[in-house]
Amino acid sequence: MTANGELAGQPAPPPTANSRRGKFWWLKWVLGVALLALLIAEGVYLWPRLHESWRKLTEIHWGWVAACVWMQALSMSGFARVQKRLLNAGGVAVSQRKSVAVLYGATAMSVTLPAGQVFSTAFTYRQTRRWGASPIVASWQLVFSGVVAAVGLALLGVGGTLLAGGRIGPFKLILSLAAVAALVWAGNHVSRHPGSLDTLLRRLLTLANRLRKRPPDEGAGKIADVLGQLESVDLGKRDGAWVTVWALVHRFADVACLGAACYAVGADPRVAGLLLAFAVGKAVGSIPFAPGGIVYVDATLIYGLTAAAGLPAAQAVAAAFVYRLVSFILVAIVGWIVFLFRFRTRQADDAEFEKEFEQRRL
Repeated sequence: MTANGELAGQPAPPPTANSRRGKFWWLKWVLGVALLALLIAEGVYLWPRLHESWRKLTEIHWGWVAACVWMQALSMSGFARVQKRLLNAGGVAVSQRKSVAVLYGATAMSVTLPAGQVFSTAFTYRQTRRWGASPIVASWQLVFSGVVAAVGLALLGVGGTLLAGGRIGPFKLILSLAAVAALVWAGNHVSRHPGSLDTLLRRLLTLANRLRKRPPDEGAGKIADVLGQLESVDLGKRDGAWVTVWALVHRFADVACLGAACYAVGADPRVAGLLLAFAVGKAVGSIPFAPGGIVYVDATLIYGLTAAAGLPAAQAVAAAFVYRLVSFILVAIVGWIVFLFRFRTRQADDAEFEKEFEQRRL
């Protein structure tokens, strides 16, 4: 008999549902209560203004709504061209139509599914691998396009702050731009001169193997394979310039979409405040708290349009509603339609690519 009352030599009974619960089982309840409290708080804040906001929506200017839709389509097309150019730099030829289709499908997953970012990234990785990208090129495209999008958003925020009269030291701005330029230069240098990285990686590998008590050259073949794939990446000046142009189109068209949503409800926002409201809303939306950042992104946009862009609360609510209807709901609907018609059928290599993606994440 053991200390727990079990007979020696006999297996323990299978764990029950309660014993299998993780030690953070309570976290989902905390998040649920927090989300409910946020909904209630937003409802209390918006309730006195909803009637006037509804009146603004009934008097909506449909020409500006059409412009809002067109600007969002242009924004999506711009980011698809960023991804296309990055893949071209890695030696992967892909049409704009395919790149746009994958972007819409991935965005629909990202904004509607729990843990949507994971599904979205895995889906994009799988499709780029199917187009002929090596694992390194597919991963590099995902990472670099994310960096480009984040930098563009940061510069929009900085620009909005400067236009609004905020104080941002020129040293910090120059340092940020220099860091971006250095990152691009370093990536190009490594891709063109992989030998400069080979020595460093092999020394790190030897040190790691020594700590793990493994043979010094274990894993050297993997390094050679990675560097061989990295040689295929050549983001030249022409591709780099086009990536910059289309990244700017992606961000500014999205800002223009928000501006068109404001004009659609009769508002006249300040440009600086519009940039700030957009940048803060997108930054908050990157927090994976709820699909599409529902509720907290809307609240952030409404507050930003009110506090920074100078809109009355009723107009801010109506403008945020129109913008989110186009940039969130409409894009998600189009994305799922594209996915159902182009990517619904599973293929034999899907499981292989997903396993490969998980290994690279780890």
